[in-house]
Amino acid sequence: MTQKSESSLQNHNLGAARDWVKVLSEYREPSTLRSSVELAVTLGPFILLWALAWWAYSISGWLTLAISLCNAGFLLRLFTIQHDCGHGAFFKNRTASDWIGRVLGVLTLTPFDVWRRTHSMHHSSSGNLGRRGIGDIYTLTVDEYNELSLIWRIRYRIMRHPIMLFAIGPGYLFFLQNRIPLGLMNKARYWASAMFTNAALVGGLLIITYFGGLMPILLIFLPSTLLAATAGVWLFYVQHQFDTTQWDEEEGWNLHEAALHGSSHYVLPSVLQWFSANIGIHHVHHLYSRIPFYRLPEVLRDHAILADVNRMTVRESFANARLHLWDGKSQRLLSFAQARRA
Repeated sequence: MTQKSESSLQNHNLGAARDWVKVLSEYREPSTLRSSVELAVTLGPFILLWALAWWAYSISGWLTLAISLCNAGFLLRLFTIQHDCGHGAFFKNRTASDWIGRVLGVLTLTPFDVWRRTHSMHHSSSGNLGRRGIGDIYTLTVDEYNELSLIWRIRYRIMRHPIMLFAIGPGYLFFLQNRIPLGLMNKARYWASAMFTNAALVGGLLIITYFGGLMPILLIFLPSTLLAATAGVWLFYVQHQFDTTQWDEEEGWNLHEAALHGSSHYVLPSVLQWFSANIGIHHVHHLYSRIPFYRLPEVLRDHAILADVNRMTVRESFANARLHLWDGKSQRLLSFAQARRA
C-alpha cells in the first residue's frame, strides 16, 4: 500500500475533522491548580538558573554560558505557556491569562497582544493559499515561483535557506521584528502592547547592566534567548511545513480539515516534549486551541487514532528543511529540485 493510500484510508477512518470538535471540547477546561504548578515549575527554575549563571561567572565564563544554554529550555517552555494564555486555555479567568501572558511576553521578547492577534490570524487561515503572510512562514506555490523573475527567485531561495530560517531568522524575529506591531500598525492598542514590552525589556536590561555590566547580557541573556528562539522557530516550521501537509485555494479550503491535516504530530523524546509543553501535538491543538497543553496527551491516550495523524519523528523532521514549494497537483510540499523535475 502506498503512502497516499495509507493516508487516504486513515483519513476515512478519522471521519470529518469537524466531528472531532465536539469530542475535543471535553478537554478544554483548565485546572487552576495544575496551571499554577506548571507555571511555577517553569518560571521558578528559569529565575534560579539565571541567578546561578550570574554567580557562576565568578568561576568561569564558560560555565555561565553552559548554564544559560540549559536555561533556554525553560524560556521555550515559558513561551508555550504564554501561547496557551493567548488562546485563553491556561486559566479560566481570561484577565489572569492575559496578564500572565503580558509578563511572560517581556521574558520572551514577544508583545503579547500583538502576538495573540497575529497568531489568531494564523489559526483562522492556516493552509489557505489566499490568506498567507501573517503569523506563518510564507510559502510559494510551484506555479507562483515559476512566474517570478530571476532576482525574485534568488530572493525567495535566500529567504527559505536553512541558515536564514534557523540561524538568522530567529534573532531577527525576536530582537527586531517584534519591537513594532508589523501587520497591525494602524491600531493603537498593538502599539501600546509593543511599547510596553519594549519599555519593560529595556528597563530590565538596564538594571542587569547596572549591577553586573555587559557580561550577564552577553553570556546569559543573548545565548539563552537565541537558542530558545531558534528552537521555537524550528518547532513552528515542522508543525506546518512537511511533505503531506494540506493547503487549498480559498474556495476549497476548510478550517477544520486544514487544522487536522495541515498540522503535524511531532513525536519528541519525553524531555523535549516537556520543555516544549506538548506543542508537538499540534494537529489536536489546531483543531481545538482551547485545550490546555497539559491535557493534549490525554486526547491521544483516549483517541489513539489521532496519534497516527501526520506522525513525524525527530529524524524524519530534518528532511522538511529542504521543502519550500507547494505543488497543488500532487498536493505535496516539494524541494526546489523536486519542483524542477516536476
